[in-house]
Amino acid sequence: MNPARRTTPRALRRLPLNTAAAITFLVAVFPVYWMVLTAFRPTRDIQSETPGFLPLSVTLEHFERAVAADGFWTFWRNSLLVTAGCVLLALVVALAAAFAVARMRWRGRRAFLLMVFVAQMAPWEALLIPMYVIARDADLLDRLPTLSLIYFMITLPFTVVTLRSFLAGVPAELEEAAQVDGCTRAAAFRRVTLPLLAPGLLATSLFGFITAWNEFAFANMLIIKNQDDRTLPVWLSSFSNVFGTDWGATMAASTLFALPVLVLFLVLQGRVAAGMTGGAVKG
Repeated sequence: MNPARRTTPRALRRLPLNTAAAITFLVAVFPVYWMVLTAFRPTRDIQSETPGFLPLSVTLEHFERAVAADGFWTFWRNSLLVTAGCVLLALVVALAAAFAVARMRWRGRRAFLLMVFVAQMAPWEALLIPMYVIARDADLLDRLPTLSLIYFMITLPFTVVTLRSFLAGVPAELEEAAQVDGCTRAAAFRRVTLPLLAPGLLATSLFGFITAWNEFAFANMLIIKNQDDRTLPVWLSSFSNVFGTDWGATMAASTLFALPVLVLFLVLQGRVAAGMTGGAVKG
């Protein structure tokens, strides 16, 4: 039988799926492409009545205005501090909680896991008003550590579930063998188990980074008076001048804002994919 005849039916069966995947890709990527395209376009092309989908000319003036704008580097630093605090705190607490769930047997363990899953399913928007009331009554408004704590609470359930799955996939006998060789329990975990958790740690770190870096609603609601403590997403929403919204500079600032996440994902892509799939099937 001709090999082409054997492969053609399968290719035809996969055609609808491939078409749907291509359409999904285009719908998801087009806004990002348009943002980058607008960032590099001259102002006359941005304001043209006939939009073009290919750059006829390129300029860097929008990036120069975005970087030179008042407060850009301050808000960049704020976003970085809030994100780093959220990620580090979530990793430390979630690793301890995941170890307790995966390695120890104690009363209420199943109930604890159930509550973690319930917390993970809760929509973030439902927490806006309660978090605002708590922050107001505790005098925690207009403070960057408050944002880090809130993002930490948002990302903690996912981090606990993912790391618990990875810990369950690492045989406890490895730690016991290290203890027989003279290591303490903490040293055995640090030297044997922790290196094996690298994909899971990277995956959860990237999730926490993206969540805290892109979050807008809490930052916009909890930073009211002290405008110097705003984060980049909030600052981008007010990027305008006396003539209206400067779309070129706004898109350039948005491109610079999205760049760290893109670079981080490209660098960690392989380990993140292993971490997401491993955390989904183990445990």
